[in-house]
Amino acid sequence: MGFERLAPAFEARESGWPGRRRLGAILTEGPRAGDVLDLNGTLAVRLALDDAGAPEAEADSLLPSDPLAFLRRFDAALRVARETLDFARDVLSRWDGPDLDRAGALRARRDVRLASPVPRPGKIVAVARNYRAHAAEQGETTPPEEPVIFLKAPSAVIGPEDDIVLPDAAKEVDYEGELAVVIGRRARRVAAADALDFVAGYTVANDVSARDFQGRRGQHFLGKSCDTFAPLGPALVTCDEVPDPQELGIETRVSGEMLQSARTGEMIFPIAELVAFVTRLMTLEPGDVLLTGTPAGVGQARRPPRWLRDGDVVEISIEKVGRLHNYVRSGKD
Repeated sequence: MGFERLAPAFEARESGWPGRRRLGAILTEGPRAGDVLDLNGTLAVRLALDDAGAPEAEADSLLPSDPLAFLRRFDAALRVARETLDFARDVLSRWDGPDLDRAGALRARRDVRLASPVPRPGKIVAVARNYRAHAAEQGETTPPEEPVIFLKAPSAVIGPEDDIVLPDAAKEVDYEGELAVVIGRRARRVAAADALDFVAGYTVANDVSARDFQGRRGQHFLGKSCDTFAPLGPALVTCDEVPDPQELGIETRVSGEMLQSARTGEMIFPIAELVAFVTRLMTLEPGDVLLTGTPAGVGQARRPPRWLRDGDVVEISIEKVGRLHNYVRSGKD
């Protein structure tokens, strides 16, 4: 949308607000770039100027602050969000408009805590070995003939300001930087040519994986689904901001060391084909998340292996989408 990145869930840090989720947008231009606009609050300001009887209640009705409710009404809700952003853009360009700061609708980035853009997806559908170089480092001599699909527990999701917690029982925990696709419309038996019409937008994901569970213990689902093993964020970037999701650079750094660097065009199965393949057999609903696979450079393939450790910082950057930053800590009390 040019002026901002949607932050579908955030909480203000100050007393009286913690725990109250709001729909926000991270400003990307102008003197307030980086600050967060409370879309619900801004819409309430606009409605109050129009003499609405209960502007806050009406704003919450028109623009759901719950991310899943927003995605389930994506077309209508996005239209209202854009109108609200147009209003905010106009107000911020004038000296005589309503004071969004005083109204509590514009907040410094330090004063808010970003949550995951989709705090609890209906399902997380993931793709294994979808980059040729990663398939090769995993021992695959030929690329898969069709996407290798698996599921990840929605309860594993955390946001961009949460910690990845290393379980006591897992000793070989790995990082996997990935582009995540957020579904915005119900998709069933979708043709590849139409697949991107069902996408709400994109965010950054880390498909954290306990390799010892996946391998020696044969517990693939558990190895992918431990609590905190699905960081998502920092925001939802709508499709108009990413006209070609197969032309993006993706990088992963762990404690400052570059460990993954690739482009999404290196995927074996591009996003449109993945959506088409999955929806032949499984309906994708608004708020579902599709993880598109990780490039080469995972810790398991390094010699010696580079497992995540207490105190690490994982930073995954995707061009035009954003940077996901999570600290790693031990699960030991």
